[in-house]
Amino acid sequence: MSNTDFALAVEDLTVSFDGFKAIDDLTLYIDKNELRVIIGPNGAGKTTLLDLICGKTRASGGSIKFKNTELTRMAEHKRVRLGIGRKFQTPSIYENLSVFQNLEVSFPKGRSVLGALAFKCDDEVKAKVQAVAEDIGLADKLRTEAGLLSHGQKQWLEIGMLLMQEPELLMLDEPIAGMSARERELTAELLKRICQNRAVIVIEHDMAFVKQIAHKVTVMHQGKILAEGPMEKVQADPKVIDVYLGH
Repeated sequence: MSNTDFALAVEDLTVSFDGFKAIDDLTLYIDKNELRVIIGPNGAGKTTLLDLICGKTRASGGSIKFKNTELTRMAEHKRVRLGIGRKFQTPSIYENLSVFQNLEVSFPKGRSVLGALAFKCDDEVKAKVQAVAEDIGLADKLRTEAGLLSHGQKQWLEIGMLLMQEPELLMLDEPIAGMSARERELTAELLKRICQNRAVIVIEHDMAFVKQIAHKVTVMHQGKILAEGPMEKVQADPKVIDVYLGH
């Protein structure tokens, strides 16, 4: 398989901070429509890897190809335009706007300041907002002020804001942190739905949740990949038990 067939091809990726290799010669391939979960102990380099893919951090060496386009020298905003969406651990929603408005302002045409001013809410946008709101389970909350939502609903709204931009690669850092059991279940269903049209990478600590959602699991340790494969295989790997699951 050539790396053109993958949604994302990361090869020999390295990043050093003051001589410390946070990511050390890492190679990773993500298929289209795949939901990949990355696990590993704190300091393994999981968040740094997402930072490198979205452009928040610059690589010291190696290659990151998305839709066969080299990203390592590309600015962060250009990667967004290319179809990469990233959700950080804390939600960044507009608390004083309604759910509808949060989704509306995330529509790509409204991205630049000029675009936002000249932006009219036409039928195309309304239809898109409605579809995304249904996807994230907030169709009955469109008029609700975002600040009044539960913690889990705020997380879903932020995922919705990313979905408005129709990303082909969506990256989520610990999406269920602080959620209730029911919210976790609904998030698992949501992630399974949204990976049908795009690749999704999730960083997660909760093993029961990982088991529920992952097509394939990548275990990182000290900036390298320690193991990779279906959850059952990874869980039974002595190296993984030793550095991560055994604690």
